[in-house]
Order: sequence, then structure tokens, then C-alpha cells
Amino acid sequence: MNMSRLPAALFMAACAHAAHGAALKPGLWEMTSKIAAANPETMQALAMAQQEMAAMPPEQRQAIDQMLARHGVTMQLAEGGGVKVNFCLTKEQAANPRLPSGQPGQCTTTQTPVPAGLNVAFKCSRPQSSGSGQVIFEGDSGYSMRMNVDSTVQGQTQNMTVESTGRWLSSDCGSVPPVR
Repeated sequence: MNMSRLPAALFMAACAHAAHGAALKPGLWEMTSKIAAANPETMQALAMAQQEMAAMPPEQRQAIDQMLARHGVTMQLAEGGGVKVNFCLTKEQAANPRLPSGQPGQCTTTQTPVPAGLNVAFKCSRPQSSGSGQVIFEGDSGYSMRMNVDSTVQGQTQNMTVESTGRWLSSDCGSVPPVR
């Protein structure tokens, strides 16, 4: 599976909660994301990518895991075709939140506070994608998010809706390095 095919929104979603203006709990967080709606071809491609990832040789999966780990993220397949991501927020990141793009130097993001959350939008050139959505916070230890994402993969435009939930797991991140 080519990791560049994953929409930039999936990595951005892992950090979207960090854009909230109030302090969050530092430590280990878990986000579960699932494609809620897409055209049939996209859903078929995503199902195939999940199968490929599940059947991937250990050394190839290890290479992907190492690449994600360099950004402070661990990923596993979740029930029902979703993806589960764990990431670590330092005390400084939790106290001074910001929204990282996930594609350094190639994305722009905007965030607008709304009651109990944020409206978020992004536009990336590599890989080409854009989206908008809303994050709703559940205090300092949880959130839910819904993003509408448009991406281009192999010259084909793909539209999808990504639904995510996040929850704080522990003040101890264990072996998960802080997200970058």
C-alpha cells in the first residue's frame, strides 16, 4: 500500500484536537477514524488498501510504522474498516495548542472557534487534497470530528467524509514519542 494515498486529513485529524484554545491533557491520545461516505470506487479502494495493509509482509509494515513513528504517531487497523492512531502530546503542546498540517510546507490550514469546538479547513498541494469540517471538544480529554475531504489519487478526484473520535488514554506516553 502506498502511504501517499492516505488523505492528508487522516494525519491532520490525529492532531486536530490540538488546535483548541484551551489546555488539553498532556499524554497519550487515541484517535479512531473511519471513512463514513465516499463514492463506491473509493470505498472499494479503501477496502483493498486495508486488506493489503493487513496482509503486508512484516518488514514492509515495519517500514511504514517507523515512518509514522518519526512523526510521533502509531497506527493500527480498527474494527469496521477504520484506522486507530495513537499519539503523544507534551505538556508544552497541550498548554499551547496549534494545528499541524501533517504535510510540512505543502499545506495551509485555517481554524475558526465555534461554541465547544472549531471549524477547520485545509488545502494541500502534495498530495493534492482539501477539506473542511468541525471538531467538537468533550472537555480536555476527548473530541469528535467530521471532515469532508477531496483528494486526487492517480489523477482521479475522490470525495469522502471522515469521522473521527479522540480520547485521552494516559499521562504516560510509554514508547510513543511526542507528535511533530
